[in-house]
Amino acid sequence: MEWHVTDAQSLAIINQEIGDPVFSPAEYEIVRRVIYATADFEYKSLIRFSERALQAAAAALAARTTIVVDVPMVQVGIAYDIQNTFVNAVYCSMEALTRPQKEKTRVAWGIETLAKRYPEGIFVVGQAQTALTALVDLIDAEEIRPAVIIATPPGFVDVDAAKERLRDSLVPNITIDSRKGNAVVAAAIVDGLVDLAWQAYGMGSGEWGVGN
Repeated sequence: MEWHVTDAQSLAIINQEIGDPVFSPAEYEIVRRVIYATADFEYKSLIRFSERALQAAAAALAARTTIVVDVPMVQVGIAYDIQNTFVNAVYCSMEALTRPQKEKTRVAWGIETLAKRYPEGIFVVGQAQTALTALVDLIDAEEIRPAVIIATPPGFVDVDAAKERLRDSLVPNITIDSRKGNAVVAAAIVDGLVDLAWQAYGMGSGEWGVGN
């Protein structure tokens, strides 16, 4: 992310209002990015990191692993940071070529198609609950083994069940423990991960606080 003085001032305000964080430094950076993007401090108690999710995400980004997103808004939201760091390929499920189907939504079919093409990819579901359900079904069927999944879709029907199934899997994941969430949140998480990974693997090296 390209920072401006007003960004630094905003982040300083967030630091003051959050107080003493209960996260590792890397987790805190992700949480802070989400609050900055949404102006919603409730997210500090809603974001859930699975064990080794940040390490897995950083390693996958540094390895130029393909990123699959559910909607164009996420793709646009992460494009700048990706293009200026690891230059991972990014594909959107809404743009995947699929035959018309009635059983699932277009985004679900699209992400299923791309998941089978990139079974060990990085998956980002920011908006479409049906896309998350499709991914979890493929994981349960042992057809894919994602490097990491970031899942922040809003929803009222079965979205919590899909998130719980994801958390019960062995796939590293970052989720929102709430009906809340959207593509902006997902993009903020990915941008934070990219910047942290770039510090660790790209422009510099050293510890970045994961799991401390």
